[in-house]
Amino acid sequence: MSDIETFRQAIESFISSRGWTPTRFGREIAGDPLFVFDLREGREPRTETRQRIAKAMQTHEISMDALGRPLRIGIAGLGTVGAALINILNNDGDAIARKLGRRIVVSAVSARSRHRERGVSIDEFAWFDDPVALAKSPDVDLFVELVGGEDGPALASVSAALERGCPVITANKALLARHGVALAAMAEKNGAQLGFEAAVAGGIPVIKTLREGLGSSSITRVYGIMNGTCNYILTRMGAESISFEECLKDAQELGYAESDPTFDIEGFDTAHKLAILTSLCFGTEIAADQVFVEGIARITQADIKVAADLGYKIKLLGMAQKRADGIEQRVHPTLVRKTSSIAGVDGVLNAVALETNHVQELLLAGPGAGGEATAASVLSDILDIARGTHVPPLGVPTDDLVPCTRAPMRVHEGGYYIRLNARDVPGALAAIATRMGEGSISLESVIQRPDLRASEPGVEQETSRTVVLITHETIESAVREALNRIASDGFIVGQPQLIRIEEF
Repeated sequence: MSDIETFRQAIESFISSRGWTPTRFGREIAGDPLFVFDLREGREPRTETRQRIAKAMQTHEISMDALGRPLRIGIAGLGTVGAALINILNNDGDAIARKLGRRIVVSAVSARSRHRERGVSIDEFAWFDDPVALAKSPDVDLFVELVGGEDGPALASVSAALERGCPVITANKALLARHGVALAAMAEKNGAQLGFEAAVAGGIPVIKTLREGLGSSSITRVYGIMNGTCNYILTRMGAESISFEECLKDAQELGYAESDPTFDIEGFDTAHKLAILTSLCFGTEIAADQVFVEGIARITQADIKVAADLGYKIKLLGMAQKRADGIEQRVHPTLVRKTSSIAGVDGVLNAVALETNHVQELLLAGPGAGGEATAASVLSDILDIARGTHVPPLGVPTDDLVPCTRAPMRVHEGGYYIRLNARDVPGALAAIATRMGEGSISLESVIQRPDLRASEPGVEQETSRTVVLITHETIESAVREALNRIASDGFIVGQPQLIRIEEF
């Protein structure tokens, strides 16, 4: 049999054994949809063409063999999310295998304690005391980092996996906020994928949407509720008229808040997530240190009640907007209208809104935390990698990322809510109004009610009264300067409360 006949027979066998059409073979292997038809009609391809196609068939055969083998994953960190991931793989393993054509198996794990009760058995998995050793193991095809922390074992293990070309999945927003660009560059250099769907907004597929789902849409603004602890507290305060301190204590007892809740309630968790989204939305380097951050610890029932009377809810929002002179990134409590879509996201739910030139506003909402929701996002990344999906970790190659230039905070279109404890003396309100006028700040309303007393440490309520001012559109620096002058005049006690009003 001649070489050309052997070649024709090999192609026909390839097509028959896979149930392919001649057109599919031509398109995927030969690079010409009509190649098989021409071959059957007697056309003889050149030797180099036959060699190229034979090599392509061999490469496809090797890929299919790899696809048939289980994907072996190593998990570092067996807390709530790690245990939930193992549980999902145990329960849904057969369904996943049918979808992928290969099975996903946990081959090895690492955690601080081997014998802690987790609700799932880890006896069948290889154990590593050191997550870095796990990341370097040749018996692991994919490394999942659920350790937490921006440095230490998390950074060392993720770096070790990427350096050997092993794909990595992480739910660690602190790690990405600080080292995300360097890790993305390392992944690109070594041909490894870096997935982090679970790092932002828990079970909401916002990372995949930004990297793959918006086509050529250009994003102008991203904002949202990105911390379930804060959203739970503010929701309870509004629904049940209880204090911030009571809500926080309940959140800790229910497991929604850590024993040390500072990272959540002071806004830093939201800031890390926002910085990652900003990079994906605007093609910039991650710059968590450029985010303006305010938390919710000073929100009182007076604030909640006035907001409700005016038709608003208070939410902790993270917002990033692209301007001609840079990127504005900010995290702070915000008054949003009760009729807005973001106001309806309550409890421990999260939501991310994207404003683009093509689809205008897209709102993604869902569980922002919890073992199963976060593990589902980790699994989503695992499935993408198992399918061979390959996209730059930050949406574009790291060489194409531009520095994140901080835009100055400027005119705020929604105005401001200002709460003051004014001394109960003649002329206090007039002096406050005068200082606002000197700063060219127009007041929409001035609210005084006996039920709006907001206690402050060291402030005697008998000698002060709570006053709420609502401003029209103005410049933030002018508001802060006016408040400084009012404080210097001695007509207020305690720290003024300043909350931005957003009209979505």
